[in-house]
Amino acid sequence: MTTKVIVLNGGSSSGKSGIARCLQAVLPDPWLTLGVDTLIDAMPSTVEDGIDFAADGGVNVGSGFRQLEDAWMTGVAAMVRAGARVIVDDAFLGGAASQQRWRDALDGLEVLWVGVRCDGVVAAGREMARGDRVTGMAEAQAEVVHRGVVYDVEVDTGVNEALACAREIASAIGR
Repeated sequence: MTTKVIVLNGGSSSGKSGIARCLQAVLPDPWLTLGVDTLIDAMPSTVEDGIDFAADGGVNVGSGFRQLEDAWMTGVAAMVRAGARVIVDDAFLGGAASQQRWRDALDGLEVLWVGVRCDGVVAAGREMARGDRVTGMAEAQAEVVHRGVVYDVEVDTGVNEALACAREIASAIGR
């Protein structure tokens, strides 16, 4: 069976999006990139019990967000089943429980699970430079997103460039 889904999990500003773009460049076939930010941007602000970004960088998700997220995950899986190759860019705020939601949605598909690590201080510096995130989010998520999560590959963007990480991930496909 050939890998059709690569799930990148890491905290905010850990480098997932950069790795995803590099993967698209180094992998021989076309891959779509879909991230949790895409889902959040697509959601109306009026979703009852949706997502809340706290001033201290915390993120709280409610049942309204989870309902839309479940539908989105099912849709991503349907795209893969229809023949697309997909790189998922996510932050597992619930650690192992978040991974399990993806496992359920992607059941029967060949998935490469990738942990994207980055020291919280380094991620916080990136967050500040980006200017489009709530201050504190990167450092708060740096470790929590990895709790109880099982990976096939782990990369560290604090010590390696996105392209090197992408090449390492690409070499793991089909092992």
